[in-house]
Amino acid sequence: MAVNNMVVMGRIVAPYGVYGWLKVVPDTEAIDGLFDYDTWWVGKDGNWREMVVETAKIHNDVIVVKLEGIDDRDAAFACKGKQIAVPRDQLPEPDENEYYWSDLIGLRVTNKQGVEFGVITEVFETGANDVLVVKPQVVSADTEKDKSQERLLPFIADVVLDVDLEAKSMLVDWDEDF
Repeated sequence: MAVNNMVVMGRIVAPYGVYGWLKVVPDTEAIDGLFDYDTWWVGKDGNWREMVVETAKIHNDVIVVKLEGIDDRDAAFACKGKQIAVPRDQLPEPDENEYYWSDLIGLRVTNKQGVEFGVITEVFETGANDVLVVKPQVVSADTEKDKSQERLLPFIADVVLDVDLEAKSMLVDWDEDF
């Protein structure tokens, strides 16, 4: 089933045991953030299937979960690499100047001098702050330096000056050569 406006909140990384349990790496602020939802949508590339959560618990730095209908290791292994999502309308509205990571993916990033860095392809947490992974869209053959490298920008107020979700753009205070 294809469902629009899904917010990816984690990914299945491996089976756990022989009875259909799954290891899930959450992309939520708190590791137990997915526990607020009785059903998860499992899938990838816009093809989602609603799954009922039977049991979920924290195990070290991951979540282990038993989903209804996933009853053996083979079924669990078939889920490896799929994403966990929740419909946007089930999520609370973020506070001012707070964003869901999934809303940042795809934004065009430009610095104060008008240099376009590319688009945000990933966001991850370091402990100190979140980090934006920005990759260039177009690589020009006549550029002096290799622009195919990704940039890692800290998602902090001193660097991120403006986020415009409607225009799908972000303005940053970051030197082009850094």
